[in-house]
Amino acid sequence: MHHNNQFVKKTKKGQIRKVVREHYLRDDIWSGTPLDEECEASAHKLSASASHYLVIDTNIALHQLDFLEHPAITDVVVCSVVLEEVRHKNSAAYQRLRALCASDAKRFYVFANEHHRETFIKSEAGESPNDRNDRAIRVATKWYADRLAGRMEVILLTNDSGSRRLAEEEGVRAIGAASYVRLLRPDATELLDMVAAGTVVEEDPEEEDGGAPVRSAKRKRIYEEHKTFSEVQAGIREGRFHQGALRVNRYNPYEGYVGSDSVGQDILLAGRSHMNRAMDGDIVAVELLPESEWRGPSSKLPGQGKATGGGSDAAEEEGNEEEDVGAGAEPEVFQVGPPDDPSVLAQRAGEEAKQPTGRVVGIISRNWRSRGYCGSLKPPSAHARPLHGASNVLFLPVERRYPAIRIQTRQADSLMDKRLVVAIDSWPSDSTHPLGHYVRTLGTIGDKDTETEVVLIENDINTSPFTPAVHECVPTLPWRVTEDHLAQPGRTDLRHLPVCSVDPPGCKDIDDALHVRPLPNGNYELGVHIADVTNFLRPGSAMDVEAAARATTTYLVQRRIDMLPKPLTEDICSLRGGEERLTFSVLWEVNDNAEIQSTKFTKGVIKSRAALQYAEAQSRIDDPRLQDEITLSLRTMNKLAKILRRRRAERGALQLASPEVKFTIDTETHDPLDVGMYQVQEANQMVEEMMLLANVSVAEAIAHHFPSCSLLRRHPVPAPRQFEPILQAAAAVGLTLDVSTSKSLAESLDAAVRPEDPYFNKLVRILSTRCMTQALYFCSGDHAPHEFLHYGLASPIYTHFTSPIRRYADVMVHRLLAAVLQLESLPETARDREGLRAGADNLNKRHRNAQLAGRASVELHTLIFFKDRTVHADARVTKVKANGLIVFVPKYGIEGPVYLTPRADGNSNSGPSSSSNNKAVAESAFVLDEKKQTVVSRDGSVRYRVFDPCAVRIHVEEGYGHRRQLVLELISREQLQEAEQMVA
Repeated sequence: MHHNNQFVKKTKKGQIRKVVREHYLRDDIWSGTPLDEECEASAHKLSASASHYLVIDTNIALHQLDFLEHPAITDVVVCSVVLEEVRHKNSAAYQRLRALCASDAKRFYVFANEHHRETFIKSEAGESPNDRNDRAIRVATKWYADRLAGRMEVILLTNDSGSRRLAEEEGVRAIGAASYVRLLRPDATELLDMVAAGTVVEEDPEEEDGGAPVRSAKRKRIYEEHKTFSEVQAGIREGRFHQGALRVNRYNPYEGYVGSDSVGQDILLAGRSHMNRAMDGDIVAVELLPESEWRGPSSKLPGQGKATGGGSDAAEEEGNEEEDVGAGAEPEVFQVGPPDDPSVLAQRAGEEAKQPTGRVVGIISRNWRSRGYCGSLKPPSAHARPLHGASNVLFLPVERRYPAIRIQTRQADSLMDKRLVVAIDSWPSDSTHPLGHYVRTLGTIGDKDTETEVVLIENDINTSPFTPAVHECVPTLPWRVTEDHLAQPGRTDLRHLPVCSVDPPGCKDIDDALHVRPLPNGNYELGVHIADVTNFLRPGSAMDVEAAARATTTYLVQRRIDMLPKPLTEDICSLRGGEERLTFSVLWEVNDNAEIQSTKFTKGVIKSRAALQYAEAQSRIDDPRLQDEITLSLRTMNKLAKILRRRRAERGALQLASPEVKFTIDTETHDPLDVGMYQVQEANQMVEEMMLLANVSVAEAIAHHFPSCSLLRRHPVPAPRQFEPILQAAAAVGLTLDVSTSKSLAESLDAAVRPEDPYFNKLVRILSTRCMTQALYFCSGDHAPHEFLHYGLASPIYTHFTSPIRRYADVMVHRLLAAVLQLESLPETARDREGLRAGADNLNKRHRNAQLAGRASVELHTLIFFKDRTVHADARVTKVKANGLIVFVPKYGIEGPVYLTPRADGNSNSGPSSSSNNKAVAESAFVLDEKKQTVVSRDGSVRYRVFDPCAVRIHVEEGYGHRRQLVLELISREQLQEAEQMVA
C-alpha cells in the first residue's frame, strides 16, 4: 500500500517548506521477538525470557546513550522513526545507537514502524514533526503491548512527562529513566548514576527523571543568558559580535582566547564570567568590551590566590568562582615538548600591552565530548559529613582547562580513589558548574594502566579491537611473495638491490627501506622503497573504512595503537631483513652533487639485506674497517644526504629543535629506569633527507596529474605576532632575529650562538619552533599553488608518501600515484571534493590527537620516574613572570614554573638562597620588566633574565583533587654541585 505523508518544515533561513514523504506500507514487518508467532525465526533478536521490553523515544536515544550502553539494558525496541530522527540531529549519537542495534548481546531491535500498515500514522493538522514522531512511538509501543499481551510487558521509556501522560491515557505503561531504574532495576546500582542530568525541562518534580537534583526556581543567576541563534547571527552580520573557537589557556583556566578574522587578532576572555559557560573548543559569539576595559593576560604565574585577580584551584572547586573575573588556578606544573597552541604563547608575550577583550554572548556550537571527560571526585574536606545515598559531588577533570562538573552518585565513598569518566549534560545559567552524569570507572588513581587509559580517552584515541570483518581483509599467515605478485602490471623485481632499513630501536612496523649503488656513467641510483600497503588495503573494504577513521597509528612510551591489524603492520607489510616484500618505490638517478637527473616510480619487490637501528647504521658509517656493500651504501647515502640537507638550508629550510625525550624501561616492571633527551645522529638525518626527497617528488607528480584532487601537506607562514615571544626574548639578550622569511630566520638561528654556552643555540631553536603554525593536510583544489608552501621545509610543494603502515594520508597518496602510473583508476573518494575535504580534516584532527597522546604518555612516565626520587639538575629560564619563572630542564626535556613568592598552598620555592634568605626574598616584592625580560627583587638580591642558567630540585607532589604534579624548585649552584658529588 502506498501513502504520502505531508508536513511543513522551517529551514535554517526561515523559509517554510512543505515536505512530502512517500511510504509503502506492508504487512510483513516483523516484531523481532519469538513470542510473536507471526515473526520469522530469522528476525528474532529480542529474548523470550526477558523480564520486559523497552521502547525508547528520541530524547532517550539522544541524551541517555551511556545509560543505554550499560550491559544491564537489553531487549530494547528502537523504532525506525527514532533512528532517523537521531541520524538527522546528531551523527555521533547515531553511530553509537547503530552500534547498539548491531550488537547481538544488547538485543536492540529496529522496528520499521513507518512502513508497517498497523503502526504508520498520518500527520494531523497543526501537528509538528516532533509531536507526530512522539505519537508514532506511542502507537508502536501500544502495538507491541497489544500483540504480546499476557506474554511480555512492554514499557515506553521517556523523560517527557507530557508524553508519559498521553501514553497512560492510551493504555501504555510509560516511565522515566530514573524511575525505571529505581522501580524495575534496583539490581543495577550503577544505572541511576548514569541517567543524564538536566536534559529535559518537563520532569515531574517528585521523580527527577532527568537524574538532576531538584533545583529551586529562585536560584540566583550566575551567568548571563546566551543570545538566541537568530540574535547571534544578526549580531555577527552587523559586526557587533565576533565568531571563533575558544581556546582556554592551559597554564591558567581562567583565561581564554577566541581567534577572530573580523577583529584581526585574538580576543581575550578574562575570567569564567566572561567565558559565560563556554568551554575549550566551543564555537562562540563574542562581544567586545569597551576599550577602557581591555587588558592583557596575567603577568603572574597562576596559583597565587586572590592576589592574581581570581580564586585558587581549590577555591573554584568549592563553588566560589561566581566572583572570579581573572586568573588564579593551579598551574600546569610541567610540560614535555611544545605547548598545545603556539598562538597562546604568542599572546603571553604581549602581557604588557592591552589587547581586545570580550565576553561570550552565545554558543554557536558546543564541543562537549560525547564520550565524556576523565578525572576524579573532589575529596571531601576534613569536617565534611560522610556521604550516604544519592550525593551531589564535584568531579574534577584531569585537564585543568575544563571546569569541575557536578554529578549525582550513590557510589561516592567507593569512587574517591578512582579515575572516572563523566559526561556533561547541561550548564544552566544558575549553576556554578556544568551538570553531568557518571559514565564508568577506569581504575585506581595512580595505576599506570589506568592513567594510560586516561591519556587515550582524553585524546579520543580509538583503542577498540579490530572487528572480524576487518581481520577477514588480512591475508592469512604465513604470507610470502608469489609469482602472481611478480606478474602484476607495473611490478618490478628489485630483489637484487642492496636495500636496508634504518629505524629506531624496537621498531616492528618497518615501512621504509633505502639503497644507493653506483651506475656505469659515474652517477648513482638512489632508491626509497615504501611498503605497498594498498596492495592489501582495498578501497571501500571494512579494513579501509576502519583505517580511514583511525587515520594514524598512535605511539605511546610503551604502547602502540595501530591503524591497521598487527599481522599486516608487523609481518606482511613490514620490510623486515631477509624477507621478500612488496613496495612502492621511488628511484632517482643523481650525480655526485646529489642533483636529480631522472625520477622513476614503480611498484616493486625487494629483499632487505638488513634491518638496522640508527646506532648500528651510525657505527657502520663511522667504522673505516667495514667495507661491505651495505656499509659502503650507507656512507654514500650519508654523503648525498648531507648535500641535500645543505641545499635545503640554502633555500631557507629551518633546522628547528624540540625537546624529544626517551626512556629506559625496566623489562619486568615496565617502569622507567632513566629519562633523557633524545640524541639525533647523522644516521637519523640521513633517513630524514631520503624521506623528504621522496615526499617532494611524489607531491610534484600527483599535483601535476591531478591538480584539483591531490592530497598535499602545507605549513603556512606564521603570522608576525606569533614570533613575538622569541623576538622579545632574543632582544632582551642582545640578539637580533630576522623573521621576514624562512631563509633569513634560518640564517639568524645559525648566528645565535654563545661560545661559552653550547646549549644556547638549541634553546633558541626550541623556542622558535613553538612560534610555528601547525602543518596541515589539504586538498589541492582548495588552495592556490602559492599556498601549497611548506614553510619549515622551504619546499613549494609537499605530501606524505613514506609511512602508509601508520598514516592513512600516505595510503591516499599511494592510490593517487598508482592512478598517475595508470596501475589503478582514480579512487572515487578523490573525485568527491567535499569528501576529500572532510577526509583531510579528519587526518588533521587524528594526527593532532595522536601527537598530544604521545606527549601525555611522556608526561605520565616522567611522573612515574620522579615519583619516588628527588633530582637536582641544570635549567634555563625561558620566561619571566612577576612572581616566578618558567624554566626548561635540558637533561629531562621538562619545562615548568618555579615560584619566587609563596604559592597559594603556603609553600615557597623562592630561590637559590639559604632558608633565612628565602624568607626575605619571599616577603619582598618583585619587579617585572617585560621589555628587558627580567624579574628583580626590590632589594636587588635576586635577578633573573630569560635564557639565564639556574638549578632546580625536581620531585612529585600530590596536588589538589588527586592531580599528581611535578614540582620544580630553585636551588643554588652549590646545592647542585653537592647533589652531583653525592650521586658520584
